Amino acid sequence: MRQHAQFGTPSVEKLLGALPVVADYCSRLKIRSIVDGLCPVDDQADLTYGQVIEALVANRLTSPAPLVHVQSWADGWAVGEAFGVEPALLNDDRIGRALDAIAPVLDRIAGSVGAAAIEAFGIDVTRIHWDLTSMSMHGDYDKQAEGFPAVKLGHPKDRRTDLKQIQTGLGVTGDGAIPVFHQVFDGGAGEVSQVIPMMRALQEIATERRLLIIGDSKLISYANVAAMDGDGVTFVAPASKAYVSATDLAGLSLHAATEVAYIAGRDAGKPADRRGVWHVVEDAMSVTGPRKADPAVSLRRVFVHSSARASAAITARAKKLQRAAGDLGRLERTLGSRHYPTVEKVDARLAAIRRERRVADYLRTTTGTDPDTGKPILTWSFDPDAIAGEAAGDGWYALLTNLDADETDAAAVLILYKGQEAVERRYSAFKGPLAVTALFLKNNRRIAALITVICLALLIFSLIERQVRIALAEQGQTKVEGLYAGRPAIPTGKLILDALATIKIIPGAGQDPPIIPAPTPLQLRLLDLLGIDPRRLR
Repeated sequence: MRQHAQFGTPSVEKLLGALPVVADYCSRLKIRSIVDGLCPVDDQADLTYGQVIEALVANRLTSPAPLVHVQSWADGWAVGEAFGVEPALLNDDRIGRALDAIAPVLDRIAGSVGAAAIEAFGIDVTRIHWDLTSMSMHGDYDKQAEGFPAVKLGHPKDRRTDLKQIQTGLGVTGDGAIPVFHQVFDGGAGEVSQVIPMMRALQEIATERRLLIIGDSKLISYANVAAMDGDGVTFVAPASKAYVSATDLAGLSLHAATEVAYIAGRDAGKPADRRGVWHVVEDAMSVTGPRKADPAVSLRRVFVHSSARASAAITARAKKLQRAAGDLGRLERTLGSRHYPTVEKVDARLAAIRRERRVADYLRTTTGTDPDTGKPILTWSFDPDAIAGEAAGDGWYALLTNLDADETDAAAVLILYKGQEAVERRYSAFKGPLAVTALFLKNNRRIAALITVICLALLIFSLIERQVRIALAEQGQTKVEGLYAGRPAIPTGKLILDALATIKIIPGAGQDPPIIPAPTPLQLRLLDLLGIDPRRLR
């Protein structure tokens, strides 16, 4: 006889995953108490704003989803057991009100939690890597709340110039790549203007520690350089064309430079003859202010040559010349056609080729009209001297710094700058595993608040990774057995959270305590490295 399915009560088993880890880290970072201290609620409230924010952080770390699905997530996960929060209370309205509540004090939350992280985890903040990223937003955002970061047109990292955006800055430590500082900015905010406020905020949470800030070329302006140098803050950043011209680079000689004992991570497993090679040479320069009375700031200018960068420049130039030549050939074959019947049309197409193929510096053209046929004529060539002039600078770029040469030589300056990948790696998690791009919000006030929630999640994500690596190092190891597809792997935040994700719990009934079915050996190993006992629930 054919069987029929039946409706019934689902299993009481819930996912526990990394919730005990997240709850422990939230407690150590004082997230709930910091939020509740800044945003108190009525004594009769079922939940505090701190509890809601902790739950949202946990959601981003275990199963990131749009805010409309947080309650469903909490129903299937042991949020009640791990955080003492009834899932039914995490409805859309309560989450919205919590985001509204924290929006006016985001900077204070970021600073307080960052300071708590430094103290609780003993993070070395003497070196900070700073960078901004942008998130493109779909929608008009015509009506926005005053006093909060606004969604605006700007210079998006994804090159979606047709979309408005909002920006986020991260200050990431050299010690474990921990984002101890974050801030949300207008979509149209200039990166240069954010440096001094960022420096002041970092100085506040870093207390008496001496700061070294490493950033991109937007770190460098007279105002920023003068402020950092005047406050005893050291820095390293690449020089833009405003400070180092292509002619400066083209005039450098590799024979006068010193080779640096540095191996890029991507080259670690390659034979020596296939690895990138770096050379450095330095001189001095002064940065002057807009007014005659502004004192000049003396800086070191460290010129860097990268063989990999030089090779890439040669390949890129060859490709764009080839593509431009193809475009020009097609243009020649269609002169006088309905597409290019006049010299004006031909000139317009030549302008587009120069722009799109980026060959304006060395494309030479002459156009005119054939007196016999009345059709346009064209001659073109690539200027070999201009190409050679550009090629002379291949592989070279410059770093500016105020570090003392007696304490930090040119090679060490380069190696410090190479640590900038730490902030890039965190932005990868920011937009990837933590799903920052899933912002289904129309209110810029709530968008800024949600980005702060995600930055708090990123902080915990990074601390988890750092803790496991430190614990392994104490045991003389660098990898966890079975972490990636059953093979040993260097632990990352994502691999750790993924490995813990399948831990389950059977909620307690009456006087019976909850039961956690035995975790796998890999899960027990990770929990041991993290120093977390999942049986100790809030």
